[in-house]
Amino acid sequence: MIVRIMGEGQVQLDDRHFVELNKLDDELLEEMENGDEAGFRRTLGALLDAVRRLGSPLPDDALEPSELILPAPDATLEEVRDMLGDNGLIPG
Repeated sequence: MIVRIMGEGQVQLDDRHFVELNKLDDELLEEMENGDEAGFRRTLGALLDAVRRLGSPLPDDALEPSELILPAPDATLEEVRDMLGDNGLIPG
């Protein structure tokens, strides 16, 4: 699976990590629904850290179709809410 972190690039992840990432995504959605800014910041950071830790960065000049697109680390709760809508992780 290829994941794009907006503003950073793409990361190749083994599909077996999807369960862990999906759990963090569910937490992020709950925090967004509750307007929990502190929780949102914490969970977004954990989600992005997990992608970076579990995956292998693709070269900067590589442009592969991304199966998931994640917001930049400095994205606001409102920006992410607009990007995600009701679907969770942003499909690529």
